[in-house]
Amino acid sequence: MKFLTRLLGILLVAVALAFGALFFLPGERIARIAAERIGAMTGREVSMTGDTAISFYPVLGISTGRTTIANADWASGGPMLEADSLKVGVDPIALIGGEVRITGLEVARPRIVIERDASGRGNWEIGVDGVAQSGQGADGGDGTGGEAAQSRALALTLDRALITDASVTYIDARAGTQQEMSGVDLDLRWPDYSGEATFDLVLRPADQDVRFAGRIAQLGPLIEGGVSPLDVTVSTEGGTLSLEGRASAAPQLDARLTGDIASTARFMRALGLPPADLPEGLGREITVAAQLNVTEDMRLSLRDMTLGLGGNSLTGDVDVTTTGARPRVTARLDAGALDLSALGAGEDAAAGQGGGASAPAPAAPEGWSRAPIDASALGLMDADIALSASSLDLGQFTFGAADIGLAIDNARAVASLRRLDGYGGSLTGQAVANNRSGLSVGGDLAARGIDMEKFLTDAADVTRFSTTGTMAVDFLGVGQSVHEIMNSLSGNLSLATGRGVISGFDLDRLMRTGDGSGGTTVFDEMGASFVIEGGNMRGSDLTMSMPLATATGKGRIGLGARDIDYLFTPVLLQGENSRGLAIPVSITGPWSGPRIRPDLEKAIDLNLREERKQLEKKAREEVEREIDKLVEKELGVTVEEGQSVEDALRENVKEQAVKELFKLFD
Repeated sequence: MKFLTRLLGILLVAVALAFGALFFLPGERIARIAAERIGAMTGREVSMTGDTAISFYPVLGISTGRTTIANADWASGGPMLEADSLKVGVDPIALIGGEVRITGLEVARPRIVIERDASGRGNWEIGVDGVAQSGQGADGGDGTGGEAAQSRALALTLDRALITDASVTYIDARAGTQQEMSGVDLDLRWPDYSGEATFDLVLRPADQDVRFAGRIAQLGPLIEGGVSPLDVTVSTEGGTLSLEGRASAAPQLDARLTGDIASTARFMRALGLPPADLPEGLGREITVAAQLNVTEDMRLSLRDMTLGLGGNSLTGDVDVTTTGARPRVTARLDAGALDLSALGAGEDAAAGQGGGASAPAPAAPEGWSRAPIDASALGLMDADIALSASSLDLGQFTFGAADIGLAIDNARAVASLRRLDGYGGSLTGQAVANNRSGLSVGGDLAARGIDMEKFLTDAADVTRFSTTGTMAVDFLGVGQSVHEIMNSLSGNLSLATGRGVISGFDLDRLMRTGDGSGGTTVFDEMGASFVIEGGNMRGSDLTMSMPLATATGKGRIGLGARDIDYLFTPVLLQGENSRGLAIPVSITGPWSGPRIRPDLEKAIDLNLREERKQLEKKAREEVEREIDKLVEKELGVTVEEGQSVEDALRENVKEQAVKELFKLFD
């Protein structure tokens, strides 16, 4: 009992002496001791200047003026930490035992530099247990099993750390980037060095709060290079993202990602990113659930992903590589029923996003849209994406099952149609959009077994042509709006069909009565080819076979102007008419209401050519006879058979001249 009493007395005296020593030390001396102690623990030079004061009650601690902690010797961004003032409160009992237990830490307006070199070494690696100096490995860094790198224990805890109005600079030499942010606040609670730490971090990259709140199960081991469980929630005005899993400071992460973003535009704006004007159903709102993995070289993967886009949903796997000129995305996705109709909604696609984009120009009446097309998204990333869907709605076109590959390389996108069912048949080929130096679109497509009535109704609002056929087209268009692209189109198109119907006129009635209004025309097969240039499709080899006639066609179809000027010429078979009666039909005007009428002048020329020649010959003969009679009567000149009037007049003048000459000898 006496031994215990004496031991307790010794401890009390030691505490009193320690407190007394601190009381009599000047502030500058305390600051120097603190700086030396922190420097010894971190391996970094520390300086504290200005007025330094010590407090004993209610908390043992010091308050300093300007404080600086040096950066790693290889870093280039200046001091790792600079602060206007530093206040530290410590647990005196723990301090006597040689352990730094910080009960309070407050840093005012610090400038913090976080830096990673090209090899992945971070300036936050400060030489604590388990973390080698200057990136050395446990065997000395040369693989020879030499002397292990030195490390110093950081027996540190924080009951509470408060950082206000900090500016943070992040330099990544590997990626060649430097990012700066101001107005950062941090509230950290870390009562047990090897235990759990909770944090509430607020960043303001665009003058809006982005809050990171959560816990790290083992912060000490995480700092030392180990792996720790964690959960983090990122919240902004636009929505939230949550992670629950494991991480290391490498950085590496393996966690379950969940997200609910009510407004993608507001979420991106809060992060300091330009808000994308996304169409309805394509990401204005986002929900996500996936297993997220991030490797040390910043490769990101999403497995078992379910992504909701506010009307559409995607499932599958995604990999993102951030090295290189642009991020590269590799994905295998299943979309189910995919609705992309909003892509053609023009100005409606930007409604509700609040992105500040100017209103697009209105479309011309009954014409293609003149709204500018923003294709800048093609340059944001490279990609190799495989997409399957049970159906595909493009607004103007609707398809069934789809298997599409999308490759993007330096703002040039190629969509490969490995399978695209629709309109009773299938489409294959590829379509290209290139925005490297202005927007151009092109393609090489083939359609088989297509219901032409449904397809042409969707494509060009042409409803009069009903058949099933095959079609091949290659095309190229350039421009910054649909109007410009359609008026610049060039390429080729070929078409072949089976039995079908043309509505709007009855060819049989037209050829028999001349009435070209109303009715339908049935044909057995048809074929045609066209050359596309300057937004006009021209062809002269259309052929059509019908039960009682054949037909040919030639003319122009205005893809840009959405009009037609075409001459369709049916000819009755010889058995129906001995000469094969032909009645050309002129089709002119806009697609929405073309005028269909027989061309009577051409009909007369085609059908009565021989009769007209006979009539012209007979008329000339009659005129000549009347002239002969007039010459004989008025001039007394007789026109012999087979002799022209001119010859008769010439002979008459000659005779008269001879008579007058002989009169001179009378």
